[in-house]
Amino acid sequence: MNILVIGSGGREHALVWKIAQSPLVEKLYCAPGNPGTAQLAENVNIAVDDLPALLAFAKGKEIGLTVVGPELPLSLGLVDLFEENGLKVFGARKNAALIEASKAFSKDLMHKYQVPTAAYGVFTEVDKAIAFIDQTGIPIVIKADGLAAGKGVIIAQNREEAVAAVTDMLSGNAFGSAGSRVVVEEFLKGEEASFLAFTDGKNIIPLASAQDHKAVFDGDQGPNTGGMGAYSPAPVVTPAIHEKAMAEVMRRTVDGLAAEGRTYKGVLYAGLMIDGESVKTLEFNARFGDPECQPLLMRMKSDIVPVLLAVADGDLSGVEIEWHDKAAVCVVMAAGGYPGDYKKGDRISGLGEAAQVEDLVVFHAGTKSDQGGILTNGGRVLGVTALGTTVPEAIERAYQGVAKISWPEVHYRKDIGAKAVNR
Repeated sequence: MNILVIGSGGREHALVWKIAQSPLVEKLYCAPGNPGTAQLAENVNIAVDDLPALLAFAKGKEIGLTVVGPELPLSLGLVDLFEENGLKVFGARKNAALIEASKAFSKDLMHKYQVPTAAYGVFTEVDKAIAFIDQTGIPIVIKADGLAAGKGVIIAQNREEAVAAVTDMLSGNAFGSAGSRVVVEEFLKGEEASFLAFTDGKNIIPLASAQDHKAVFDGDQGPNTGGMGAYSPAPVVTPAIHEKAMAEVMRRTVDGLAAEGRTYKGVLYAGLMIDGESVKTLEFNARFGDPECQPLLMRMKSDIVPVLLAVADGDLSGVEIEWHDKAAVCVVMAAGGYPGDYKKGDRISGLGEAAQVEDLVVFHAGTKSDQGGILTNGGRVLGVTALGTTVPEAIERAYQGVAKISWPEVHYRKDIGAKAVNR
């Protein structure tokens, strides 16, 4: 069949890479794609939020399955539009994708259905938010309610920072309309993990465990980013924690959404905070994590296409997913200055040499091609992802690839996966 992947980041390159291996694929397209997806699929110059053009393309090319990568088209209702037109599509409908598009909706849903999470308040007025900050204490977490590309979360270490964050967001300076409402919540201690599962709205099939690294600098220092690297499996997700996450987080959330008339079909991502035996939910995403998708798909042994089709058809019963025993590590190579201002258009060297490393794939995230080369075109530029029999071996191999690639002011963390090794 003909398959269309929507998106242009590292996650979409990983999806294209994995889907391309399926014998069920006749022709593969990616809209708008990037230079990495262009090596495996035909890139189509349509923006992810141009829903009418995407629909016309899918109909014209007789697309048998559309796979939605990023959150924006989900929140705009692309899945609803495609389904109304009789097209098969993998992703959450607009009313279910609200679990990511609105932090306030997500927190209220968790509260209602007893999904463990941090104490919180939702505010549109600065003085009420400040009163809650004073009552809760420091450190405290301030989140823009709407979509902010993984950057709308500030962990304030003192009162001044907290007050500045809510004032900035609510006055519309920091994140525009995404910050016109803020969620203020207690700071949770522990170790984070990413827990992803496929669901048809009833059946839930977990993916392998993973851990993302949000802060820009080593040792989890500096501002939050969209993710500076990830690894799988995450040893912090023990069998007991896995069971708890499935029962108290995934099951309650999927059932809660269904009870609200918001049947969730797609991949559901829970950001968890694990402290001893305690599991609390930090947030939900309505799609594959980026960069978690990269190591997860490298570890997935099964053909992904039948799984995606089963979700789109609304029936995952009987589907099983096999995983490689190996570990996978993804190191994000970013532009200097990210997540603040950064330069685009630097020439990247060493991609060919890195590609020679065994069991390693360089996923493109923010790149563009020009005559005879690849240039930087985003904050997170590449996701260098490697397999190894153990996490330390996968780390060593990933950094072996990283060492071969360069451009001016390239920045990456040197400690991706260290938490797994320390465990």
